[in-house]
Amino acid sequence: MRRYLRKMLRGTLGLAIGATTAVAEFFYLLFGGIALVVPALRAPVFSGARALSEMERQRLEKYFGVENATDYTGRRAMAYLVPRCVIGLLTAAIFGLILLGAGSGLIIGYQLLDGRSPGGDAPADWYDPVTTSLFGALLVFLSLQGLLGAATLDQKLAMSFFGPSKKEQLRRRVSELATSRAEVVEAVNGERRRIERDLHDGVQQRLVALGMLLGRARRAGDPGHASELLRQAHEESQRALEDLREVSWRVYPIALDSDGLHPALEALAERSGVPVHLRVDLPERPPAAIETVVYFVASEAVTNTIKHAAATRIDIEAERDGDRVRVRITDDGTGGARESGGGLSGLAMRVAAADGEFTVDSPLGGPTVVTAVLPCG
Repeated sequence: MRRYLRKMLRGTLGLAIGATTAVAEFFYLLFGGIALVVPALRAPVFSGARALSEMERQRLEKYFGVENATDYTGRRAMAYLVPRCVIGLLTAAIFGLILLGAGSGLIIGYQLLDGRSPGGDAPADWYDPVTTSLFGALLVFLSLQGLLGAATLDQKLAMSFFGPSKKEQLRRRVSELATSRAEVVEAVNGERRRIERDLHDGVQQRLVALGMLLGRARRAGDPGHASELLRQAHEESQRALEDLREVSWRVYPIALDSDGLHPALEALAERSGVPVHLRVDLPERPPAAIETVVYFVASEAVTNTIKHAAATRIDIEAERDGDRVRVRITDDGTGGARESGGGLSGLAMRVAAADGEFTVDSPLGGPTVVTAVLPCG
């Protein structure tokens, strides 16, 4: 709620600033339009128009988060200021009506509290407070709608005149790719560190224990004791094999290449210590790269749930949505998961590298819903 309130206050401040600058733009257009008759003054007039338009562009970016291209001409800036001035003056009129309504409301409220009807010429009737409250609420609603409409017109007008050019779009795309590349490198390094940790804390410790048991068996003088040590060594070798198989599955499940996503997810559900309910609706196999991302999203989400959520049920849904693949993992655990924490941040990087969308909805008390949407057209 506080985030939306801050956003609303920031937008209102942006509109108020835009209403103020519209007055200056009105006079600039008035005198600048006359100055355009003189050829020698056209370049300075267009330069000034571009400075005013740049001020408006930065205002929209700061208060509304709207980014527009910067490679526009002074002539286009002059053309933009004409409708922009009209919208700004309209916004100023809306603010003026709001202030007038607020002042009138205070006066009417004082009169009602004093026992007089609105206008103060007669005693108040029983219905006067009700009527005044209803009309006041209606005027507040219309005022808010007017401000929202003015903000929308302001943003769409700037997008129409300065909307991202091909050069700007290319620059943004290069920036996104550079960020994605850095995130992919970080995600890969994180995977390597996790694999090393799993091998060191799991398989390596098992093999050390296995070697110690075999060494004790060799030195045992009692055949019965040696047989018992060999039995323990055999069991330890089986556990080491299971740990190694688990690590290999986390590195890359071979079932993805041979059988596809559905069997790989079934194997993931079978190995889970928490009951997993699986639903896969993919009429056609997605590209191999997308299958890999979907699998690891599901695998990491299930692992996090088992470790931290104290859940009793996990649902995995993978389906085709037009030219996209959507995977959703839901659990009934304690909630409180954050996209920036633990393995989920690595998943967000992996999904972003594939131009996908990754979201985590996990209120305290649950349920937790991890969703990834990936393009596969």
